[in-house]
Amino acid sequence: MTYAETKTSVDGYRRQIADLREKMREAQLQAEPQPVADYVLAGPDGPVKLSELFGDKRDLIVIHNMGASCRYCTLWADGFNGVLPHLEDRAAFVIATPDTPEQQRSFSASRGWRMRMVSHQGTNFAADMGFAEDGKWRPGVSVFARRGDEVVRVSDQNLGPGDDFCAVWHFFDMIPEGPAGWRARFGYP
Repeated sequence: MTYAETKTSVDGYRRQIADLREKMREAQLQAEPQPVADYVLAGPDGPVKLSELFGDKRDLIVIHNMGASCRYCTLWADGFNGVLPHLEDRAAFVIATPDTPEQQRSFSASRGWRMRMVSHQGTNFAADMGFAEDGKWRPGVSVFARRGDEVVRVSDQNLGPGDDFCAVWHFFDMIPEGPAGWRARFGYP
């Protein structure tokens, strides 16, 4: 297949993906919000309720991150750090990990992260949201909204290679061999 023929074909697939995204947004609008508890998490300045993480925003994006030991969660967070001002213009944004606030502070400083972080250590928050099972953490994202005094979850998704939340995989998809066995690391030579 020629380059032009391939580009035409791939562009068609991209239009199909855009159409599917629109259908996903429409379906999401129909979802009944899930009431959640006002979890008390550990912030850098002490206990903080989930409801307090909204600040003056109506919506809250929480990244369920596996912590400093996960190089892939680090890859995703590095990317979130770059788009943080854009995200925070629309919604509150926070990363929740099982690490202590002290561990979070040290690790985020080493990465140059600017986003707020909270620890869910000692709570059922990650498990109740579907991102922990049998003591094993899973990465993902939950979006919450305030409905009066109530906090509700309006959407969630797992995070992993190829998802919509890490641009690295989409760039690799443009290389004929794709990721070709590439593995994320905490640093590169």
